Amino acid sequence: MTLGEIKDLQGKYLMKTYGRLPLTMRSGSGSWLWDMEGKKYLDYTTGIAVNNLGHCHPKITNAIISQATRLVHTSNLFNIENQSSLSEILVSNSFADRVFFCNSGTEAVEGSIKLARKWGEQNGGRYAIISTEGAFHGRTFGALSATGPEKYREGFSPLLEGFYFVPYADPDAIAHLASKTNPCAVILEPVQGENGVIIPPPGYLIRVKEICEKNNMLLILDEIQTGMGRTGKLFAYEHEKVEPDIVALAKALGGGVPCGAVLAKEGIARHFTQGTHGSTFGGNPLATRAACATVETIIEENLVQKADRLGEYFLFRLKEVQKKYPKQIKDARGKGLMLGVEFSDRNFARDCFSSSVSNGLLVILTVERVFRILPPLNTSEEEINFAVTVIKKSIEEVISSG
Repeated sequence: MTLGEIKDLQGKYLMKTYGRLPLTMRSGSGSWLWDMEGKKYLDYTTGIAVNNLGHCHPKITNAIISQATRLVHTSNLFNIENQSSLSEILVSNSFADRVFFCNSGTEAVEGSIKLARKWGEQNGGRYAIISTEGAFHGRTFGALSATGPEKYREGFSPLLEGFYFVPYADPDAIAHLASKTNPCAVILEPVQGENGVIIPPPGYLIRVKEICEKNNMLLILDEIQTGMGRTGKLFAYEHEKVEPDIVALAKALGGGVPCGAVLAKEGIARHFTQGTHGSTFGGNPLATRAACATVETIIEENLVQKADRLGEYFLFRLKEVQKKYPKQIKDARGKGLMLGVEFSDRNFARDCFSSSVSNGLLVILTVERVFRILPPLNTSEEEINFAVTVIKKSIEEVISSG
């Protein structure tokens, strides 16, 4: 099909839930994508933090092909070999003792909420959960109830009751609300991605954990975007050496194949008993084989350490751009290879975004003024330099256009 035919069919048959770029991708390799017309783009969206090993990584591709020729799906009516292997890898490299597999980030949050409430029911009958303003946890009803911005929630009332919101990076607000509402849990992102790559000050997670322990609350971390090496640690909570009680995981876990997980400590996980939760597709042979290949490669090739090193270099280069264009760029920030460039004006940001795409760089424009930049963990300094050059060129083009 031509691009026009694809767009015509899309306009005729698909629900209008996405604002799409006028691009259709034909193929990908490493950090790069090619569209239907053969134009090449540096993909620093990574499928919204999914393709942490880039496109068509041979170890993931070979794992998928090998598994697809043997067995794609059986459901959890049977024991699944790859699921057992993946659970061992995740437990061995995290705080957790137990894993539940699902298919997506929003499902992982749903499972985390259910597990916290099941625990709370047996610990004083508590069910309230504290979330944070600006948080994005997903679009299903439980996850949406924990999501802060009204633009995602509008039109879907009534949502689940028992969710309370406090400012992000304000542990005192959590302590104050906990004393009034007697909640069972706190849920937050170690870095707020959808809200513009908001990085809390050092010690934030430590203080929140202390508050949770004092008030007998669970700490749920949404590591859907920050997990699997994105911030320069396999899990972002490792930066502060804090152990959560539950972690929601997805996105990069499956290397592009839908795979999510709920990780929990034994004392919490035991509240999920037979029949209390489930998933038809969760942890199926294909998804867990792809995920095993993904996580093993991240660990074996030291890509977490590489993300930390390249993230420092990338942020240094972005700070240089900020210094050169102080009127146009309000801030450049990042943790590992999760970076944000915040523009002073949303119209200028939009125009720079369009120019960057035209010049062969793909990033995510979030909150209307922030470039959310999510390179593969195995990107190179040369590719980072190309991205910085395109951003500078795009800024100059917009300035010169008036």
